[in-house]
Parts: sequence; structure tokens; C-alpha cells
Amino acid sequence: MALMPLPDAMFLVPESREQPMHVGSLQLFTPPEGSGPDYLTQLYVDSLRSTDIAREFRRRPHRSLTTLGQWTWVDDDDIDLEHHIRHSALPPPGRIRELLALVSRLHGTLLDRHRPLWEAHLIEGLADGRFAVYTKLHHALMDGVSGLRLLERTLSEDPDSRDVRMPFEERPRGPRSNSEGGGLLSLPLQAGQAAWDLATLTPRVLKLAEQGLREQAVVLPMQAPRSVLNVPITGSRRFAAQAWPMDRIRAVGRAADATVNDVVLAMCASALRSYLLELDALPDAPLVAMTPVSLKEEGDEDSGNAVGTILCNLGTDLADPEERLRAIHASMQAAKAALRGLNQLQVTALSAAVMSPLALGFAPSLQSALPPPYNLVISNVPGPKKPLYWNGARLDGMYPLSIPTNGQALNITVTSYAGDMEFGLVGCRRSLPHLQRLLPALEEGLAELEKAFGV
Repeated sequence: MALMPLPDAMFLVPESREQPMHVGSLQLFTPPEGSGPDYLTQLYVDSLRSTDIAREFRRRPHRSLTTLGQWTWVDDDDIDLEHHIRHSALPPPGRIRELLALVSRLHGTLLDRHRPLWEAHLIEGLADGRFAVYTKLHHALMDGVSGLRLLERTLSEDPDSRDVRMPFEERPRGPRSNSEGGGLLSLPLQAGQAAWDLATLTPRVLKLAEQGLREQAVVLPMQAPRSVLNVPITGSRRFAAQAWPMDRIRAVGRAADATVNDVVLAMCASALRSYLLELDALPDAPLVAMTPVSLKEEGDEDSGNAVGTILCNLGTDLADPEERLRAIHASMQAAKAALRGLNQLQVTALSAAVMSPLALGFAPSLQSALPPPYNLVISNVPGPKKPLYWNGARLDGMYPLSIPTNGQALNITVTSYAGDMEFGLVGCRRSLPHLQRLLPALEEGLAELEKAFGV
């Protein structure tokens, strides 16, 4: 029995009915030519016959007196695949609207902690003949980068391949690094190393705070304005999704001397500004986004979490799209500079202050008395660059679903795939009315950037 690494356990502690802590992905597939009406049914039946389950899909969380109250991972030797893998059909007329409504409901339900923390839903009934797969993984199990790398390894660039495994099946992998926390006897050594790492972090924190007072580009926790995004949430979700060509976003980035991620953030900032103006609820101060950054190195095949967080000024107080993008670029550059030279534990500790809304979720009175540390999460996770196939079915799109938190009712996550940037917006169904209106506002945001920079 191994202790759960701190970055993984952080996602179990704050979980509640109102705040499920799992991430998901919606994939759309076109069946291979000549496939019959039972194509998906056969894939479902075949998946239930799997016997070689990968380790990360066999383990479940556990803590007790024998673990001194610490979270651990234990292997589940009796996995019920019919519980984890579901086969569903959409009601007529089988539009994308019905698909998004189903996925919204599925994403709002908790995973069973007495079982391994994952589900896969195979969904047929789309009017255009396509099918969908919605996968759901607890964030304690793996982060978004790990999830996308897993998906990429379980698909194929060969449309004729028919031996592609399900994501939960064991597969060849490279050397593993030791991401798990070790046994109870290792606690004193871990604690000593952690104390040293945190002590050496203190001067960096003081310098960062001093920069925040001097430089407008540096954003610190508790500088975000109050907004309609920062309210208590329910467990009910609404999901909206759409894709934009990467070439359009890259062209703006080149013209503005900004990164692709800067342009994505500027699109989101423009959409949020329009949305909040329509609700007559735009704060005078700029909204602040928490943006996760992956700490995984190229070729690292470990599951688990290796992620830090930085804060970005979205410039929503600026009416001019060019000025807004410049402000976002400067803010992101300053935030990234603050993380340089830190090890993973130090970044996790620094990020803990940024992620304090998860802790404040247990104390609503304290949460209401303090300004929000940030207004929403916007995450950009690089995905596969080439078209992929699953047993001959072409992957047409993959849309991420992430986690709204109590006090942060909206999450925007973006994934790149085969020349597109695919946006997944997840919000509290009760707190944010008409979430789908953000989709045309994102298009308007990109169009105004193109106009501003002459693209």
C-alpha cells in the first residue's frame, strides 16, 4: 500500500455533491465504411471481455486508522466492467443538442469511491450516423495532460487497424518514474525534504508579492473582482462545445507577437466581456483567470498529477481587443517567470494559495467575506496533431470537460486536435444562465482580433 502523492490527494479532499472533482472528454467518431448497425454494440461487447486492466484503472482511494488518516491507492481485484463501461442511445432526433444534454447530466454525477474512479460511455443514436464516447476520470487519478496522452496512445493513425485497445487496457509503456508517495515509513524523510523545499521557497514568494505591488502585469491571489461567476454552485452541469481552426488562431498570434495560448485567452476574455455586458454584470476591474500549467517532461508516461497554476489578467476592462491581448501576453509572461527554477513541490505549494477556493468551499461564510482568488479556470491542453482512428472509426473531434468549483462557476478547457482548437465549456446549470451564448461570443472575439491585427 503506497501513500497517495500530495498533488493527487488534493483533488479528493474538497470533493462534494456540489463539487465533483472529475474531468472528462467527449469524442465524436465516424464509423468505418461498410460497418453495420451493430458496430458500436460489438465494440461494447468486446470491451466487456477485457481481462488485462491497466494499473491506474484498477486502483481506488482508501484511508483509515492504519494509514494514519492519509489517502492511499489500493488495488481492486474484482472490477465490474459493466459498471464502468456503459452503452447508451440518444433520443430522437439525435442532434448534437441531445448529445450535449446527456453528457451534461453524466458529468454532474459523482464517481463511486468504492470502485476505481473512472467510467466510459459509448453513445449511439446521432442522426448523422456518428457515435460518441464520453470518458470520465477522477482528477486524483490523472491530470488533463496524462488523460490526453493516454487517449493518443490508445488510438491509431492507421484507419485500417482493428486491434486498438480500450483506454483502460494494459499497454506497453516506457520506463516509469516513481510518482507514488511510498509507504508510511518514508513519511519522516518526505517531511524533511518537503520542509527544506518550502523554506527555500519563502524568498521567492516575498519577491513575487513585491513584484505584484510594483508591476501591474503580476497578478496575486485575492486581486480578482467579485462577479456573477463567483457564486455557490450546485452539482448540476451544462456543457457547451465548439471547434475553431488552429490556422486562424496562429495567424493572430504571429501578427501580435503572442502565443497561441495568449490568443485563446483573449478569445475567452472577449466572450466573457460580451456575456457579462449582456447580463449588465461586467466588473470595472479586469477578470482574473487561473491557468494550469503542466510540469510533465516530454516522454513522461506516468499518470498522476504534475501541474502548477498561474494567474492571468484577462483585460476585460479594456474595450480595445488589441490592448486586451497585449495585457494578457504581459500577464502570462510575468506569471511564467515566477515559476522558473522551482521544483515540483515548490510549484505545488505556490499553487496551493491560488487554488484556495477548493478549501474555502468548506467555509461559505469565509468565502463570501473575501474577494475571489480568481474568477474562473481557463486551461489549454495540447492534443494529437494528426487524425486518429479507433478500430477504423475516424475521430472527428475531442472536447474536454473539466471542473467548476464552489465560488468559480465556469471552467473553460481547450484541446488541440488535427488542426483545430476544441473548446469545452462547463458551468453550473443554475448559476450561469444561457451558457451556450458564449460560443458565438468566442467567434466574435476571434474575428475582432483578426480585424485589429489585419489578419
